[in-house]
Amino acid sequence: MKNRIPVVLLACGSFNPITNMHLRLFEVARDHLHETAVPELKLLCGADVLKTFQTPDLWKDEHIQEIVEKFGLVCVGRAGHDPKGYISGSPILQRYQHNIHLAREPVQNEISATHIRQALSQGQSVKYLLPDAVIAYIKDHNLYTRDNSWKGKSAQNNAGETS
Repeated sequence: MKNRIPVVLLACGSFNPITNMHLRLFEVARDHLHETAVPELKLLCGADVLKTFQTPDLWKDEHIQEIVEKFGLVCVGRAGHDPKGYISGSPILQRYQHNIHLAREPVQNEISATHIRQALSQGQSVKYLLPDAVIAYIKDHNLYTRDNSWKGKSAQNNAGETS
């Protein structure tokens, strides 16, 4: 087995709410870097965040360049996204593509924080999609509900557990 080297990853994204797949990003990126590179400090993102580099007025070109030139990034693929296409569509990302590591999630999963919020607002279970501590926090703080539907109901029916 190869000697493991230290990895420092800085992630960005809404993580709203944080899902197991958000946490999984770190594992996939670490494994990828241990197999392919001598890690330094890198920005960790999903392909959906890489796509936002093309969104007008969201990122400044000089900030994108600073990230990929000075630090580099690790992008974990996501269903429905084309990180190679995002790189080829950006002159800055093309120029520094040697500093962009594309990591493949070996077990594809389409967990989406947007879909999680929608499910919660409709009172649907999110058990096994979120860590139990996150489900408890959401319930305790009455988050992601349209009409405070968490209040007065049992945790078993609303905190993501099936009945």
